[in-house]
Amino acid sequence: MVSVLQRPAPHRPVAVVRIARPALAPAGRRESLAACVAVAWLLAVAMATLVQAAEIVDRVLAVVDGAIITQSDVIGISRLGLEPAADRTVAAVRDALIERRLILAEVDRYAPADPAPADVDRAVEAVRRRVGGAALDDILKETGGSVEQLRRYLRDTLRIESYLQQRFGAMPASDAELADYYRGHAAEFGGRSLTEARADIGAALARERRGTLVRDWIAGLRRRANINVLPD
Repeated sequence: MVSVLQRPAPHRPVAVVRIARPALAPAGRRESLAACVAVAWLLAVAMATLVQAAEIVDRVLAVVDGAIITQSDVIGISRLGLEPAADRTVAAVRDALIERRLILAEVDRYAPADPAPADVDRAVEAVRRRVGGAALDDILKETGGSVEQLRRYLRDTLRIESYLQQRFGAMPASDAELADYYRGHAAEFGGRSLTEARADIGAALARERRGTLVRDWIAGLRRRANINVLPD
C-alpha cells in the first residue's frame, strides 16, 4: 500500500501516517486454506456431474438436419401405433420418424392449408378409442408427452397426407394398364371380373404407383439430408 505523507509547516516535526500492510498468514493456515479451496472445487465438480446426469433422461437415436429423434419418441409412437409400420422394432420406427421429418420439411416449404380443427379432434379421438383413454394417458406420461403434443403430431400427419395427395394423387390408368394389373392380381379381387372390379383395380394400381413414386422421392430426400444415426 502507498504511505500517506503530510508535510508540516516550518519548524514543526513531520508527522508520518502509514497504512500497515496485512501480515501474511502463517504457512499452516495458508495450506489449510488451499486444502479447503481444493475440496470446494471437487464438490462443485461432483455436483455439476450429478446435475448433468439427472438431466439426461432420454437417449438420442438420430439427428435429422438438426432435429432430434429420441428413444421416448420411438417408444411413444410405437405404443400409440401412430406410424403404419408392420415392423415395430426400434430401428424400423426410428427410420419411419426420420422419413417423417424429411417429409415435414418439404411440407413446411410449400405450406399446404392446415387441417380443420374438427379433423384433428377426430384423429385424436380415434387414437383414444384404439388405445384406451387410461392407457393413452399412461403412455403420454411415461414418455414425457402431452395431449397437445399428440394433437400437433396428428395435425402434421394430416398435413403430410394432404401434401402427398396433391403431389402424387392424380395418376389415372389406361384400360390396358388396368387389364395388365388385373391379370397379375386376379386373386385379390375375389373372383370378380375385370369389369366388376374395375374401380377397385384402379384404386389398387394407383396405390402401387403412388407408393413407388413416394419411395423414390423419399430416397432422394435422404440423399440430400444430413442424417446422423447414433450407434446402439
